[in-house]
Amino acid sequence: MSPTQKDRKVRSESGRSLLQRPVPEPEPSFAEAIADALRREFGGTPGAVKKVVRLTRANERAVRNWFEAKNAPSGENLVILMRHSDEVLEAVLRLADRQDLVAARKLSAAREKLQEMLAMIDDIETG
Repeated sequence: MSPTQKDRKVRSESGRSLLQRPVPEPEPSFAEAIADALRREFGGTPGAVKKVVRLTRANERAVRNWFEAKNAPSGENLVILMRHSDEVLEAVLRLADRQDLVAARKLSAAREKLQEMLAMIDDIETG
């Protein structure tokens, strides 16, 4: 004899399972991360595409595809972009899980700006 409907518990009262874990947000793909970095650094205008074309000497259609995250740049073009764009450099370091290098680069840049500001203050005081 089987238990009645009232005796069965198919679901927990809260509706949650003990095995449910929060689903982590998916990491952006390589092409998406580079596209986001390009848009932050150069903007999303046709002029930005042309600027990247001049820097990399890549085909304009290919560069538009990078901005739209349809494709990612080749290794050679990626190195050129990293040379000219801090945003692209940081995106690659984040994808490589090297936040320590991102932090070190930001600290170095902040130190340089602070030195510039101190030099400006010295000029004002002596001027």
